Amino acid sequence: MTSSAVKPGLAALSVVGGMATLGLTDNFVPYISARGSLWQFHMLRGVLAVALLCLIAAMGFGVLRPLRVWAVLGRSFFPATAMLIYFGCLSVLPIGVVVAGLFTAPLFVLIISVVFQGRRVGPVRWGAVIIGFVGALLVIRPDPSALDPVAFLPIVAAVFYAIGAVATRAWCEGESTLSLSAGFFGMLAVFGAIGTLLLPVGGPEGFDGFVLRGWVPLDGAMLFWIAVQAVGSLLGIGLIFRGYLVGDASHVAVFEYSLLIFASFWAWVLWGEVVEPLAYLGMGLIALAGTVIALRSKGPEPLGATTTADVGAGL
Repeated sequence: MTSSAVKPGLAALSVVGGMATLGLTDNFVPYISARGSLWQFHMLRGVLAVALLCLIAAMGFGVLRPLRVWAVLGRSFFPATAMLIYFGCLSVLPIGVVVAGLFTAPLFVLIISVVFQGRRVGPVRWGAVIIGFVGALLVIRPDPSALDPVAFLPIVAAVFYAIGAVATRAWCEGESTLSLSAGFFGMLAVFGAIGTLLLPVGGPEGFDGFVLRGWVPLDGAMLFWIAVQAVGSLLGIGLIFRGYLVGDASHVAVFEYSLLIFASFWAWVLWGEVVEPLAYLGMGLIALAGTVIALRSKGPEPLGATTTADVGAGL
């Protein structure tokens, strides 16, 4: 990208708009999780998203066919697994905690790049990793006397997401955004289909049963919210992708952390969820750590640069 093509103001506005959209649509998940199925949700949403991507490709706005099918499929496994965990957590944990956990992914990208790719990292970025993990602990606030492993699952999702980020660069250079997005949603649809076949029909009632149900009866309201979530996700990611097209990736990535604000705001408006001051401090530390890593990284792309290919965080 030439300097004349860079439009930092438009790029920032696009990314913030995308994050505002994702922060809202992710808060619609409780409308689905109360009586729906995580697996059915991903299967139907994945099929709908792939159909929309095929329509976009047919209209001449991109190439859907991958250059290396197995590379795209292998890479799709990791972000798809991350999103399974992410959406499963949304039914039982506050959305601010889940989003904050997922946004530790840049820390793991940095660690993976050092351990497995031999990249050199200076003390500033290692300090950012430490700050980021301290922030994650402030958000989760694990109680040794009543330790709940579920609270750590968003960080597990971040690990899978980080592996997908590294795999995107290592395996999928030259692949189009549409092909990577179709692989991602297609993999989620396959995961969903497997879950609906293996888990019991109906399953337990309430939010806790979201991940334990197979196929559940569908009605107009359920189909509406699944469609809204799918279309909203694609719209949000479209805005983020636009931001990366007209802005510098390392600077644009900083604005992705606005998702922490929008997700928490809409959770308060829609569900009355209140984020405690220590959790806000933890979110701030995570955002600070990710910002430092993004601005000082010349090699690995920040979380957001991979998100646009994944149709990623918050999908």
